[in-house]
Amino acid sequence: MEVTVKEWYVKEGDRVSQFDSICEVQSDKASVTITSRYEGVVRKLYYDVDAVALVGSPLVDIETETVQDGAPEEDVVETPAVSHEHTHQEIKGLKTQATPAVRRLAMENNIKLSEVVGTGKDGRILKEDILNFLAKQTGAILPYDEVKQPVPPGAPVKQKRPGPSPLPAILCQVFTGKDRTEPLSGFQKAMVKTMTAALKIPHFGYCDEVDLTQLVLLRSELKGLAEARGVRLSYMPFFVKAASMSLLQFPILNASFDEGCHTITYKGSHNIGLAMDTPQGLLVPSVKNVQALSVFEIAAELNRLQALGSAGQLGPADLTGGTFTLSNVGSIGGTYAKPVILPPEVAIGALGKIQALPRFNSCAELVKAHIMSVSWSADHRVIDGATMSRFSNLWCSYLEQPSSMVLDLK
Repeated sequence: MEVTVKEWYVKEGDRVSQFDSICEVQSDKASVTITSRYEGVVRKLYYDVDAVALVGSPLVDIETETVQDGAPEEDVVETPAVSHEHTHQEIKGLKTQATPAVRRLAMENNIKLSEVVGTGKDGRILKEDILNFLAKQTGAILPYDEVKQPVPPGAPVKQKRPGPSPLPAILCQVFTGKDRTEPLSGFQKAMVKTMTAALKIPHFGYCDEVDLTQLVLLRSELKGLAEARGVRLSYMPFFVKAASMSLLQFPILNASFDEGCHTITYKGSHNIGLAMDTPQGLLVPSVKNVQALSVFEIAAELNRLQALGSAGQLGPADLTGGTFTLSNVGSIGGTYAKPVILPPEVAIGALGKIQALPRFNSCAELVKAHIMSVSWSADHRVIDGATMSRFSNLWCSYLEQPSSMVLDLK
């Protein structure tokens, strides 16, 4: 029904071409970039930044050039809000490739991106390109550390010694003593709606702990290989793959329950959602078709989703279609949790932090073990405690003996 205008990439009087980015808007599901359908001059922006735009209402007026004699002097075309929206990954054929921050810097300095030569990958325009262009136009001398100096081919690259890690900045909160009322944002509205529906579900909770000692060793061996391929390998890809392999044995946990409580649908794909803490709030993008992906491919997809989540650029395709969810609350802190099921799913798991704790081995010897707690919630209308327990036991066994996963990998 509505979106919030988060950022304008153009201003009145700017000339735009087809597929140039006009603005970024945020709905209750995702942030999307709206591009121009026409070539012409921007004559009017209907909304300010952070204003709420109704779907179907005019967003911007673009004056197109006259095609033939006798045509009206002005041909103003209204581009409706979110009628032609594209995610950042879907925009193809852009004449200028740049991030929103770089576009804003260019707009503030009245620089046309088409006149700037990009030095980034595939011709992408970087912040340094804008600063260099501005320095050439104005003759200004920019600070050395603000502009990257080009390195001649074959010249040795000097490695900087890492300095001491800066202390974390502590924000000083100003206490005014006054109440402040703010409207709920799009994501907050969606969360209110989802959680209200979720708490109508009778939750069955089940907690356990898993010994990840062997997995810690395996990851340490594979971490360097993954980084050599350009992918950061965390423990999460193993958790996700083990969940998918366990879902093959317990498909009812990868199902959906209709609102009328009449039918249950067993999903053919394992689209495992990952609850993610982002600047926009709690978002749950999903890795699609995990049953057909390797651990490395899952890691690469998680890297992509985390980068988009941090930048606030997750699209509708990333945030919809989940069939089973894992929440890694342990990355922030805590051991056990009580996760809330995301309808129409029927199960969710919350992973605690990994701790080095004393445990007895099979020979009754006290050893150091890497222990992680896990908390499961299941829809008790369709899933009984025994099923949830058996699923958890299988999932734990894959992680406690990661070599056993090789037997069932496809």
